[in-house]
Amino acid sequence: MMDVGTLGRGLVYLGLGLVVVGGLVLLLGRVLDLGNLPGDLLYRGDNVRVYVPIGTMLVLSLVLTLLLNLMLRIFR
Repeated sequence: MMDVGTLGRGLVYLGLGLVVVGGLVLLLGRVLDLGNLPGDLLYRGDNVRVYVPIGTMLVLSLVLTLLLNLMLRIFR
């Protein structure tokens, strides 16, 4: 059974983590021009537009993985 204090502390850490990740996404969006990276596929037809951001997904995955590993090492 989980203590209410432990649950509250976990929710605070989760919220702080989301704030940090959101800030990083905003910064990377300005610095790296996310959404326009090499590897992002765009198809424009007559009445259809398909966008597959493979390059952007790879960059975000790498950054979030590094951030999560750093946070796990700090809070151990």
